[in-house]
Amino acid sequence: MHKVQFSGLKALAVSLVVLLLPSAMVGCSTWNKGRMASPVAATPLQRLMRGNQRFVQGKLTFADASPARRAELLKGQQPLAVIVACSDSRVPPTLVFDQGLGRLFVVRLAGDVVDKAAAGSVEYAVEHLHVHLVVVLGHDDCGAVKAALHPGADQHSPELGAVIHAIHPAVESAKAMPGDLLHNAIDANTRLQARRLRALPVLAKLIKAGKLEILAARYELDTGRVVLLK
Repeated sequence: MHKVQFSGLKALAVSLVVLLLPSAMVGCSTWNKGRMASPVAATPLQRLMRGNQRFVQGKLTFADASPARRAELLKGQQPLAVIVACSDSRVPPTLVFDQGLGRLFVVRLAGDVVDKAAAGSVEYAVEHLHVHLVVVLGHDDCGAVKAALHPGADQHSPELGAVIHAIHPAVESAKAMPGDLLHNAIDANTRLQARRLRALPVLAKLIKAGKLEILAARYELDTGRVVLLK
């Protein structure tokens, strides 16, 4: 009698397994497809531009600014990009791109001028922190470019004069362009500073090897949008 009952229970268990197995396999297959269909990780440039879109829309996440993140960064830093930007208080790169602590290596000088210290800072980030993207970020209504448009209007110290002198070639090239002189000079200066970085032997070698990209961009004060320059 007991043997008959045991056999009956065993048969019932086998039947349940046969009924449930296809459903389990379908679930497993769906899960694997979901894993396979997951999007490819965004590039550093995509992450920057998506962050800027959030900034434009007023949907800042203020990501990675917690005490836990500060503790994590005690181990070191791995920024996703270098931003060479003007010192203008209206253009804070971390906010403009909505990036948290440890995400951006920022070099800021009036007129986003690439002097020796700035060039060395960029080289450090690229060589030692293994950053593969550099963005030179100009902006509307740049005071340094305005000063370069009228170099004789005021007496400048040697230090400020050096900034204006570094922008002067861009101003001269902009004078031959149609349209608004200040707007053209700002874009010309941003492109000029990007070219200066590309010409550095250390960076030029990495660019040639496809391991580094240096871009020029302009920040629009009114919209908050970052526009890549060709």
